[in-house]
Amino acid sequence: MGLEPSRKQEIIESFRVHERDTGSPDVQIALLTERIQMLTEHLQRHPKDHHSRRGLFKMVGQRRRLLNYLRTHDRQRYQAVTERLGLRGR
Repeated sequence: MGLEPSRKQEIIESFRVHERDTGSPDVQIALLTERIQMLTEHLQRHPKDHHSRRGLFKMVGQRRRLLNYLRTHDRQRYQAVTERLGLRGR
């Protein structure tokens, strides 16, 4: 139930900071957001899947930590990422 390799590559290319970037906070946040959205849809269809729910909570926490890091170290990138992904103010 992971991301398709082609979709993952699209996300990496659109959020990378430099040409060989695959692990910057921007990319990690975008990938986590995509996985969170997929898992949220799964849990709407399967409300009793508590193991996946725990994984969702862990991903949300990881994304939260990455967003906090980005906000403290580079406010402009933080704002750009949150606007592009539609985070904050949902």
